[in-house]
Amino acid sequence: MQNDDVDGASRSTWMATTHAMPDPGPLEAALHADVCVIGAGIAGVSTAYRAACDGRSVALLDDGVVGGGQTKRTTAHLSWVLDDRFQHLERTHGADATRLAWQSHAAAVDWIEARVREHGIECGFERVDGYLCRGEGRSPSELERELEAAQRAGVTRAELLEHAPVAGLEGPCLRFPDQAQFHPLRYVAALADAAVQRGARLFTHTHATAIEPDASAGLRVRTPGGAIAARWVVVATNSPIHTRVAMHTKQVGYRTYVVALEVPPGVVPPALYWDTLDPYHYVRLHREPGDARELLLVGGEDHRVGGTSQDDAQRCYERLERWARVRFPSLGAVAERWSGQVMEPVDGFAFIGRSPGGPDGVLLATGDSGMGMTHGTVAGLLLGDLIAGRENPWERIYDPARKPLRSVVEYAKDNAITAAHYTEWLQPGADAAAIAPGAGAIVRRGARLLAVHRRERDGQLVVRSAVCTHLGGVVGWNASEGTWDCPCHGSRFDSEGRVVQGPANDDLAEESLG
Repeated sequence: MQNDDVDGASRSTWMATTHAMPDPGPLEAALHADVCVIGAGIAGVSTAYRAACDGRSVALLDDGVVGGGQTKRTTAHLSWVLDDRFQHLERTHGADATRLAWQSHAAAVDWIEARVREHGIECGFERVDGYLCRGEGRSPSELERELEAAQRAGVTRAELLEHAPVAGLEGPCLRFPDQAQFHPLRYVAALADAAVQRGARLFTHTHATAIEPDASAGLRVRTPGGAIAARWVVVATNSPIHTRVAMHTKQVGYRTYVVALEVPPGVVPPALYWDTLDPYHYVRLHREPGDARELLLVGGEDHRVGGTSQDDAQRCYERLERWARVRFPSLGAVAERWSGQVMEPVDGFAFIGRSPGGPDGVLLATGDSGMGMTHGTVAGLLLGDLIAGRENPWERIYDPARKPLRSVVEYAKDNAITAAHYTEWLQPGADAAAIAPGAGAIVRRGARLLAVHRRERDGQLVVRSAVCTHLGGVVGWNASEGTWDCPCHGSRFDSEGRVVQGPANDDLAEESLG
């Protein structure tokens, strides 16, 4: 077992408090399975668990360790208060679809709680209230309209309060009961173990290179250690790695930031807190068993992947900390700070179901919209039903083949930004000799654009093509995480050019300065 953090330099509270994750090793021979799941985050593990419980043979793969992707970079709000807000989703999809959406998230929280109890998982699962607070400068009627939209979608127990239970969050708020929180890595590790106990086979450090038709089984997943023949293949890699275009014009990758600050016990009531700004702030408490201190996890400052300069991540952290200290004056030292990545669907609903364009039997889960823990669990429930041939009322609203016509303005805006990033081929490059140890920059050599990083340990230059292996965008250096990030569709590569985040599935090509 190990804790794998190859996708960035920052370390979350969950990484700092989890010493090991399931890591049995790579696939070394070909095999057959009913279901092959690619990606062992919460979506992949939940799907593998459900399929194994249904009696199917399951192979669960990850190119790192269990929980080694974005699951370890969440703040782990377990909520059915929809990230894109009830008003917006009602305008886009209607009240009935919005009702199905929040009910699916509520079912996900219930399912997590049931697994925690069934398996005795020690992950700090706790039911708490959620408070949606009016953002500074927002309309006084905004919360009233949100409550009315929630009620039209069938929410019966939300209420408008004059103020939140925390003095620093001034003004009215909406209270939503029966939300929850937990330690995501401890939960996912235990659920993966439970899946293995039910017959699933887990392979870590196993990179899926291709999904192909197979004459006998239906599908074949290629890996360096052997192929897996399967009837069903589930792509649960945060952003799908098997499609070039189909899903990647329907969603946009965003970076989001978190600061964990010490707070005296009892000062902040346990709850989930959000405001209505865009991007919004999200807040929760965490306390380790036996630890006298509590941590306040404060998130926000979202921006498109690659959409900042080398110094902007630092400013994102500083703005978050400043926002928190103004509202919670008793805060102490910063314990951790980290960033993660979310896929924002253009119409607010995740994409969970049958992969558009086939081949038959390929399923996917993506578009978490900042609600990865519940969306990932919804994926396990929905995909498990599709594999078993059971009807599920959520299939229609999460259909990956749907066309987001009602959000055409947002769709056009996001794709115009994506298209603009391809003009970076025309920009001048940096001087390789001026790159400091631990830093990176784009260097031009004639028509070639090179991603050049100077290793801190030995001062040597690592030279790779700056061309993203997905669709040819130009990557940029993320100084905060020490990664190469593509602003077009959110692919990311480590400082050596190895792919750590899809949709790209191949490393940056090796190059030279000559």
